[in-house]
Amino acid sequence: MTFTAMRRDHGTLQAMVGSDLNELATAAKNLVNHTFMLTGLGFGTSILEWIASIAAIYLLVLDRTNWKTNMLTSLLIPYIFFSLPSVIFGLFRGDVGKWIAFVAVVLQLFFPKHFREWFELPAALILLIVVAPGLIAGTFRDNWVGLVICLLIGCYLLQEHIRASGGFRNAFTKAHGISNTLGIIALVVFPIWALAF
Repeated sequence: MTFTAMRRDHGTLQAMVGSDLNELATAAKNLVNHTFMLTGLGFGTSILEWIASIAAIYLLVLDRTNWKTNMLTSLLIPYIFFSLPSVIFGLFRGDVGKWIAFVAVVLQLFFPKHFREWFELPAALILLIVVAPGLIAGTFRDNWVGLVICLLIGCYLLQEHIRASGGFRNAFTKAHGISNTLGIIALVVFPIWALAF
């Protein structure tokens, strides 16, 4: 059948496009199935690791800007330390992190009044990543010990957030409540998932 004849016959054209779309759908399903078989549940764990790290950084920034609470949000620093994805952790553990830590210390020494409040916890995180001993940075971080620490921190922060909101229902209905609660729930879900699978 020639191209012009095929263009005039809409039934054949629709059947061919439908056939192509079915083949694409089958290929996408096979890709997902093969990816899941090859990576197993580790793929979900790495996605949740990224989500938990982003949620912890989000909550840390939110606390430094407009979410002033009496909670111990400095616990987010060890949480980020133990849950930061390996790619970013390796970057900060190397020369990049050393330079950032050097600049942070110099700024802290020469301009302590200007950078005190909002600069303290991020600088502590970078310093913690750079100077942590290999036992903590290599062994505990990539082990169930780090996950248990993350779980304890997440549960504590969730409990404190619910208490500060005046109950579980208010945690989801107050202003800023939904995003904060979902962020803290992400902090709890990641270590549970990683420990279970």
